[in-house]
Amino acid sequence: MGAVWAASPGPQGEAALHAVQRLAGLAGVARSAGWWWPYANIAILTDRPDAVHRDNIGRLHAADAPALHYTDGYALHAWRGMPIPSDLVTRLSNLTHQQIAAERNAELRRVMLEHFGYERYLKEAGARRVSQDEAGVLWRLTFNDDEPLVMVEVINSTPEPDGTSRVYWLRVPPTTRSAREGVAWTFGLTEDEYRPLIQT
Repeated sequence: MGAVWAASPGPQGEAALHAVQRLAGLAGVARSAGWWWPYANIAILTDRPDAVHRDNIGRLHAADAPALHYTDGYALHAWRGMPIPSDLVTRLSNLTHQQIAAERNAELRRVMLEHFGYERYLKEAGARRVSQDEAGVLWRLTFNDDEPLVMVEVINSTPEPDGTSRVYWLRVPPTTRSAREGVAWTFGLTEDEYRPLIQT
């Protein structure tokens, strides 16, 4: 039988092997712990959360529970990556359009609007129908302490498999004067520049 020879890793291979061995401890900590902070003579480690909820692009998000929860009871509530008060989660299921209008924090009002639904909110809060054209319907709702909520109601020109057409709501700048202008804005165009050849 012939002899089996093991190639020597050489100086570069030995250095790489040594680096991997030095990182083995750090890799073990990363597998076993959550956030951690190493210092010269001490390290602070946290446990891993027992529940993490994210939206489709990876932001912390949960509508009816903490988005981040630890076994010791610590929890963080978040909506699309934005931390929110824990009591807001319990209020979301019983919201009224009056409560949304009364919310002074614009970011929390946005969370409430998204959960409540723009279509429902515009109807219940008495939004004014500004105009209608081939692009859709422009709606406007004013607030006493914030910029107006202006949205375009558009209907998908491609029917769903069941034959229905899906309705979409696009939030547009408060200065928008027509549905066509609003839809053009969502594409980064002016109303004059927006000339779709095919609608999908």
